[in-house]
Amino acid sequence: MTQRPAFLRHAPGVDPLSDVLELLTVERAVSARLAAGGRWALAFPGVAHVKFGAVHRGECWLRPAPGASERHLRAGDCFVLVTGAGYSVAGAPGLEPVDGRPAFEESVDGTARVGTGDEVLLTGGRFAFDAASARLLLDVLPPLIVVGADEARGTPLRAALDLLGHEAAASRLGASLVTARLGEIVFVEALRAALDAGDHQLGGWLAAMTDGRIGPALTLMHADLARRWTVPELAAAVHLSRSTFAERFRALVGAPPLDHLLRMRMHAAARDLRRSDAPVSAVGAAWGYTSDAAFSNAFKRVMGASPRAWRTAARATPAPGPDATDLPARRPHVVA
Repeated sequence: MTQRPAFLRHAPGVDPLSDVLELLTVERAVSARLAAGGRWALAFPGVAHVKFGAVHRGECWLRPAPGASERHLRAGDCFVLVTGAGYSVAGAPGLEPVDGRPAFEESVDGTARVGTGDEVLLTGGRFAFDAASARLLLDVLPPLIVVGADEARGTPLRAALDLLGHEAAASRLGASLVTARLGEIVFVEALRAALDAGDHQLGGWLAAMTDGRIGPALTLMHADLARRWTVPELAAAVHLSRSTFAERFRALVGAPPLDHLLRMRMHAAARDLRRSDAPVSAVGAAWGYTSDAAFSNAFKRVMGASPRAWRTAARATPAPGPDATDLPARRPHVVA
């Protein structure tokens, strides 16, 4: 394996999903609660990047995007939204929603309230990923993932969401840290459930992880992205001919093996440029490039700018702003 300098070394994930989530560097994970009753319907603008939530009590109807069909959700159901479009949630089908932002802006105890009761209780949150690498994951996810209450594969997800809801309901020491970690667990468990269910809307490298040959090849590649892998080497490792492996990989992942490897390697290099003050030449050497020019050309091909220009721009980019359903920043359970 290629050895990286200690100042850039990080513990690699044991699988591609772990590696990609590490690259995404979650910048915000916010939890919120909504109690509602009677006839109610709320609309919200789109979120950057991922919205997740669960119905803890009662039932509701979720419209994941304007003009989309409503999805009936009941107690125990969990959902993940990746549309980026406006969405709405209602206590009955076919209701015309009103702007939901005031309900959260007026929250006084960490819970937004609408309607005439509280027979419906939802908790949720969102992730805002590093903008430079977000497409690595968002491009392979469907607009909506729902894990039903009666699905055994959703048990760990619901347990995590129950804990998330508990943290959101009370001001406790360490709540910000616990909420952030639980948000990450919720997201991973939702993706696991979708993969286990064979969700055909999943695409690219994420869906390919379930393939008996390409999945192990992806795991090998991500275990050592700096290694100068060859297609024959990867094909032999999963007991396929070179041509069969290359064709199958491209069909499932959507890119040739070495193109996928280069994309992931350059996003990892971009992370190192952003997080450290190491010279560009040291970052390139850490990822197997003995020539600054070769590293710069490869980096620009994937990231659209030279390493130096990209580092300057990345450090000048402000953190994402609040979401419509972020509770007021003074609430101790909000992760800033």
